[in-house]
Amino acid sequence: MSDTKTSPQPADAADDSGAKANPFLVDADAAERLSTAPVEEADTQAGMGVLGWLRWFWRQLTSMRVALLLLFLLSLAAIPGSLVPQEGPDTMKVVAWKEAHQGVTPLFERLELFNVYSSKWFSAIYILLFISLAGCILPRTWQFVGVLRSKPPAAPRNLTRMPVYAAWHTAADPEAVNDAAYRLLKKRGFRTAAGQGSVAAEKGYLREVGNLLFHFSLFALLVGVAWAGVASGTASKLVLEGQGYSNTTTQIDDFYGSYYYGVNDLDAFGFKLDGFTARYQESGPQIGTARQFTANVRYWVGDDSTKLKKSTIEVNHPLEVGDSKVYLIGHGYAPVVTVKNAKNEIVYRGPTPFLPRDANMTSPGVIKVNDYGADANGNKTQLAFQGFFLPTAPENFEKTGPISMFPAAADPMLVLTAYAGDLRTDSGLPQNVYQLDDKAMTQLKVGDDIARARLKVGQGWELPNGYGTITFDGYQQWATFTVSHHPGNSVALVGAVAAILGLIGSLFVQRRRIWVRATTASDGRTLVEVAGLGRSESARTAEELADLAVELQDDAPASEDPPGSDTAGTDTDDAVPAAADSPAAATPTAPETKE
Repeated sequence: MSDTKTSPQPADAADDSGAKANPFLVDADAAERLSTAPVEEADTQAGMGVLGWLRWFWRQLTSMRVALLLLFLLSLAAIPGSLVPQEGPDTMKVVAWKEAHQGVTPLFERLELFNVYSSKWFSAIYILLFISLAGCILPRTWQFVGVLRSKPPAAPRNLTRMPVYAAWHTAADPEAVNDAAYRLLKKRGFRTAAGQGSVAAEKGYLREVGNLLFHFSLFALLVGVAWAGVASGTASKLVLEGQGYSNTTTQIDDFYGSYYYGVNDLDAFGFKLDGFTARYQESGPQIGTARQFTANVRYWVGDDSTKLKKSTIEVNHPLEVGDSKVYLIGHGYAPVVTVKNAKNEIVYRGPTPFLPRDANMTSPGVIKVNDYGADANGNKTQLAFQGFFLPTAPENFEKTGPISMFPAAADPMLVLTAYAGDLRTDSGLPQNVYQLDDKAMTQLKVGDDIARARLKVGQGWELPNGYGTITFDGYQQWATFTVSHHPGNSVALVGAVAAILGLIGSLFVQRRRIWVRATTASDGRTLVEVAGLGRSESARTAEELADLAVELQDDAPASEDPPGSDTAGTDTDDAVPAAADSPAAATPTAPETKE
């Protein structure tokens, strides 16, 4: 998935013999060994035929520009999934959204916007991206294997044309100098090959390894996400203190499965919520900020609920049971009330969870009394109480409305209004247990004013019109848990980390070549030439060449030119920089970076 091509040197870098001055210009195979990018063929669309068009389409699909386009389209396609409620995890929200937007609902249903991630158009983009990556990775990997099995290209005829170059004379034997250069380059981790009077070395293969690792990791990331999409499931449950949960369909509040993971695949386990600890900042500018949320549980694995193990579940520290993880995602309060009818009979007693709406845990909620019985006139009726639970109630909230001043239950209060009538729980229509359907209910009044009550713990309210009483007995805490089964998450995580490592390697590792040639000059001495070439402009090649020249002095010490010698007249094939005529030429010339 790369359009990177090896670029030839400028025209003035070639000598009269053709492309011998630059290894990239020596032959096509040697040039392509610095890159594993697939070779693009010229397209001749006229008279291509079916097979030709198929080949053209395949080359376009596996190109980098198309892969980037598909990634961009995939990110755009995911936007509706975050803006529009999705079937499964937000079923109730989908129903409410459709009721509120009836005009555009048919269009959204045709476009599958309520099931974005399983829609045909989203799957098409995903599959095309898979094919594009696979079609790029396989041939590129095969090419790279061929590069690793081949030898570094032989030294060019004229090393002076290389971007980095140094040379000196020595009295050492040419063969001994080449052998020493071979050992030193091997020691430095270069892949080396000895030729006729020269040594070729190449290094920086981790650059292409990083490039391939990035592509493989991206492919693995997509596989992990796809696997999680077809073999994952999520269940949620609100559990009161002192109550338990069994991972079965009868106790799940909501379940969102997938093609290969349904209710019959749930792991067998359960737990009991022994207590919930919530601690908040009590002073300073961050007053009310949560400091600790801990659910103390005892859990069992399998069908035997007597073999319990103690554990805690905290935010970002789930309980792992088998292939499932139990996450703590929220908590709140459940006021405990007792409702009696006109005959002073208890018709409702127990806790009812109220859901918080702000950071101070101001919690609206509904208490539904389905089995109230008959009213004072003998008519069958039902009661409902709608209001707020305030963990820390202010002295007066006439201007602000019912609000809590602090999230902890320092001074709890229950603020209620009452309704009588039909809750329509027997209508067969789905209802939200935390909301009141008051279409068939009548709000109780005292004269012309709505009947309201503000109850502290232990206080009661005598309902108007002889409907009985309600008493605020106290409160319990509750916690909401998500049971998650995502088998592809580990694959996606490993793929994401490996992609970052591969990207680092492809950006910071430099591919480079070094050549050393020791030959007998016309004056009988040995001429040592070292030259380097990198994939990109970098000082590292010059630094490595300088270090190599210094280390090579042990086996090929520089010798001074004899008086009157004119090495500048050496034939062009073995040219030495003109500075070699000076006495300073007894030491190797510093590697020269040429533009």
